[in-house]
Amino acid sequence: MTLRDSMLATLLTALALTAMPWLVSDFALALTLTCLMYAGLAVSWAMFCGATNYLSLATAAFFGMGAYVTAWGAEGLPYGVAVLIGGLVAAAIAGLVGAAVLHLRGAYFAVITFGLGELVRHAITYYEKAYAGTVGRVISEPPDSVTIYHTVLLLAALAVITALAVRSSRLGLALRGIGSDEERARTLGVNTRRAKIAAFSLSAFFAGALGAAMAMRWTYIDPLTVFNPFIGFQTVLIAMVGGAQTIIGPVASAVLFSLLTEFLRLQFPYLFLILLGLLLILLVLYLPGGLASLLVRWRWRKSGA
Repeated sequence: MTLRDSMLATLLTALALTAMPWLVSDFALALTLTCLMYAGLAVSWAMFCGATNYLSLATAAFFGMGAYVTAWGAEGLPYGVAVLIGGLVAAAIAGLVGAAVLHLRGAYFAVITFGLGELVRHAITYYEKAYAGTVGRVISEPPDSVTIYHTVLLLAALAVITALAVRSSRLGLALRGIGSDEERARTLGVNTRRAKIAAFSLSAFFAGALGAAMAMRWTYIDPLTVFNPFIGFQTVLIAMVGGAQTIIGPVASAVLFSLLTEFLRLQFPYLFLILLGLLLILLVLYLPGGLASLLVRWRWRKSGA
């Protein structure tokens, strides 16, 4: 499928999903919203990490930053402006952090990006207690659920379109070269530092914007909720289970993972995390290429036949 066809398919799918608030129940709409949120997070994470093979655990940090931008400016900023600023703040911080730590790889980079989330969470907790006299924030006048749904849908669609555009651009080629052999890419004239910072910041923008959008959905936020490491880990797992080197893989995995998590949570409220962990272990052991590898195998068998 060409880039144009992929973008057109994304736009048509997003257009079809705009009617969901008037077709389904509130529970189904909330579940769809969760699927869209994780689809946007997983695709934006894979846009950088899937191509470069860097393991970033900073998604929760950027998500929480965007949420607090909305919480602090909810009374004085229009909803769309707060979402945009949340994404820009996350992208700016990602650029600064990336300039300092993107020379690291492997476990070192993963640990530092995970520590970023904890650092920001504790810093905001200290600020809220010391200067605001509170820990949580209540958003008294959130927009209606339809507006929030359409905002998250728009962000998820933009994340997919951006990932498609990046993949077909010189930046995407540079990122794949970094993932294959960073030293060789640098030798061939690729400005690896600039490419990594740009992609890392672009990925953080969508995480921050989605955090800003979802803060209005929750109406009450606190550092433990929006900087929850589970958000970051679940994003990584969704992208890896779907196939981080692809775009459709994380999207499909976000839907399946969200539905499966909700089913296990309702049917086995005390065991669902254990069952989910066992299922993920089995997927990693027997399907290391992610769900996208099934499509590759099917195409290979079809071509062989």
